[in-house]
Amino acid sequence: MVKQGIMLSQRLRQRIVERFVGFEAISLVTFGVIAGGLFLFVKLASEVREGETRAFDEWILLALRVPGDLGTPIGPSWLSFAMNDITALGGFTVLSLMTTLATIYLLLGRRREMAIFMFACIAGGWIVSQLAKLGVARPRPDIVPHLVEVHNLSFPSGHAMLSAITYLTLGAMLSRAEQYRSTRIFLLFAGILLTLLIGLSRIYLGVHYPTDVLAGWCAGATWAAGCWLVARRFISPKASSPEQPDVNSGP
Repeated sequence: MVKQGIMLSQRLRQRIVERFVGFEAISLVTFGVIAGGLFLFVKLASEVREGETRAFDEWILLALRVPGDLGTPIGPSWLSFAMNDITALGGFTVLSLMTTLATIYLLLGRRREMAIFMFACIAGGWIVSQLAKLGVARPRPDIVPHLVEVHNLSFPSGHAMLSAITYLTLGAMLSRAEQYRSTRIFLLFAGILLTLLIGLSRIYLGVHYPTDVLAGWCAGATWAAGCWLVARRFISPKASSPEQPDVNSGP
């Protein structure tokens, strides 16, 4: 009996050590991603202010238009319609709806702490996005006609950054609430795919320079990675237990 207790204690200590080491390794990788994303964003912002990226940006935008007819994008006509539909997935209305539905989903699943944290992360990221735009104040590209209507500043791409913040955070948070590994991988993959497609659509439609989109991806992914790291350390993915009625209490 004593021997079994010692073996059980040893196994428990081993599992604790393995989980701690695993968390530390994941934390180091995530810190590396965050540091790299911040560095790349600051570097891009500096290059954009100095005009160092203009030749590259304009070359990409011109390469996506028919020579001699800059109002017509390359590719079949259905591609232009598809890009218009995809870019709408990164708009304020769609992202707000997705965030609200995901928050309700977590609340109904008795994951109140995770729901509040996820909503706060996304809302905070949107505020940071607007501040970043004001900090650089880059005008929209004017070398090709815009295929959708735009009004605000260009750097970083709001669609790219907000879609990265929203879809990557949603994927990371919702995946933690799922039981199966395949489902978690799918949610993360879906978040990454939507983020990439939305960013590419902004370049194709001529409303953003490529460096705007790259900076938006960097900033958005960095924010989402930081939120995921905090959630992994402090936010439990488990549903709260329902309150049990007091059977001893009278009517």
